[in-house]
Amino acid sequence: MSVRLLPASTPAAQGVDASGVHAFLDALDAAPDIEPHSLMIMRHGHLVASGWWAPYTEDRLHLLYSLSKSFTAAAAALAADAGLIDFDAPVISYFPEFEADITDPRSRAMLVRHVASMASGHETDTLYPALGLDHENLVRGFLLLPPDRDPGTVFAYNQPTTYTLGEIVRRVTGQSLTEYLRPRLLDPLGIGETAWISDRSGRELGFSGLHATTDAVARLGQLYVQGGVWEGERLLSEAWVAEATRAQISNAEIDMSGIEWQQGYGFQFWMSRHGYRGDGAFGQFCLVLPEHDAVIATTAATEQMQKYLNLVWDHLLPAFGPEPLTGREERDTALAERLARLALAPAAGKPAPPERAEAWSAAGFTPHGGACADQPTLTAVQVTGGRSLTLVDDGQPLEVPIGDDGWTVTEGPVPTAVSGGWSDADTLVVDVAFLETPHHLVVTCSLTDGTFTAGWSTQPLHRGPLRRMRAPRGSV
Repeated sequence: MSVRLLPASTPAAQGVDASGVHAFLDALDAAPDIEPHSLMIMRHGHLVASGWWAPYTEDRLHLLYSLSKSFTAAAAALAADAGLIDFDAPVISYFPEFEADITDPRSRAMLVRHVASMASGHETDTLYPALGLDHENLVRGFLLLPPDRDPGTVFAYNQPTTYTLGEIVRRVTGQSLTEYLRPRLLDPLGIGETAWISDRSGRELGFSGLHATTDAVARLGQLYVQGGVWEGERLLSEAWVAEATRAQISNAEIDMSGIEWQQGYGFQFWMSRHGYRGDGAFGQFCLVLPEHDAVIATTAATEQMQKYLNLVWDHLLPAFGPEPLTGREERDTALAERLARLALAPAAGKPAPPERAEAWSAAGFTPHGGACADQPTLTAVQVTGGRSLTLVDDGQPLEVPIGDDGWTVTEGPVPTAVSGGWSDADTLVVDVAFLETPHHLVVTCSLTDGTFTAGWSTQPLHRGPLRRMRAPRGSV
C-alpha cells in the first residue's frame, strides 16, 4: 500500500482566503464544547490547508463512527457497477435462507435502494430490537421486524439498514468490505492503512467502526467532487455519484441534531445546506462542496455537531473565492505556521507532592461508591512510584505514564496520550486520551478515602473494555 501525497498548493493560488481559515481556527479556540483533532481543506484538487491538534498526528488512524457508512456505500456501488447487486431487487432475494422466516409483506417488499437510503419503512432505529430477535445474525433480526410503513415512504436513521447493505456486498463478492474496497477504491485513491471493527461473527459493522486517517476522508470526498474519477481513472460511475449525492428520501420532519439533519438523505450521504456530507458522531465529517469545488475533512470530539457545521459555513465557506488571490504570501505563510503548531491544551496538574511521596509510591484505589458508572468494567486503579497509572479494566491492566508536563504519548498496546497531575497532595487527576478514537477518560484518585472516579468526556458508542479503544489490528 504505497501512499501518494495529495497535490499541494497555497490557499491564495486556489482562491482561498487564509483569513477565513484563521477565523475558523479562532472560532474553534473560542468554543470550549468543541475539541478539534484534525482539519484538511481541498480546493480545485489541491490540498491548501491541513493541521492536526497535538497529540493527534497526521498518520494516526481515527474512529470515524458513521462516516464509515459512506465507505460501505462505495463498496455497494462498485458491486452494482460490476453487475453483482441490483438496487431494485428485494433485499430478501440476497438472503434465501430467511425466505421461510420473513413473511411480512413490507419486509419482503424492501429493496436494496431502501436500505441504502435509510428508507426501510421503519420509523425508528432498529438495532437493539433486531439484536433482541437474533443476537447472532443482525440481518435476520432486522428483517423479522415488520416496517411501520411501506418501504421508500419514510426516513429513519437505522443502523441495520447499512449493516444489511454491507452484508449484501459480502454475500455477492465473497469478501469483507475492506477486502473488496482495497484493490478497487482504497489503493487507487492512495489510502494506506485502515481497520474496521467487526461484530461477534467477524463481519465488519459497515454502519460504524472504520478507523482511517483524515487523509483517507479527504480523498473519498475528492473522488466524489470529481464525479468518481481519480487521476484519469473512473472508480465510481457517474450515475452512482449523481444518485448517491441527491436526496433519495425526505427527512424534513425528523427531529435529530439540528437543521443540517433535515436536508434529505442520499445513499449513505446526508444532504447539507451546502453540498452534502459523510457524517460520523462527535464531529467526523467529509464535507463535499461541489459548487465550490472543495472538500473539508475533519475529525473531532464534540456533541455540538450543528455548532461545528455552523462555524464551517460562517467562516470557511466565505473564504472560497472564484479566482486566485494575489499578494497573499504572508497570510498564507502565517496560516501554514499556525496549522503546524496546533495543539490541545493538556489538563492542568502539579508534580507528585514530595511530602506524600511514600503514600503515592504504591497506592491502590477502588471505585467510589462501589461502581464506576461510565466504565463499569473498570474495577481498580493503581499508582506506582508516582510515575505510572495502571487501570484494571475487565480484569486486564492498562498502564499509562504520568507525565511531568504536557501530553505523554504511549503507542501500545492501546495508543494513549496522558496529561494532568496532582491538584493537591491527596488528589491525582489524569486525562487519558485514546488517540485512535474521539474519546478521553478523566480519572480522579483520592488518597483520603482510597477511591477513584472515572468519566468520559464524550461517551463511546462502542461499549467494551479499554483495551478495545483502538483500531482493531488483532488481539490485545
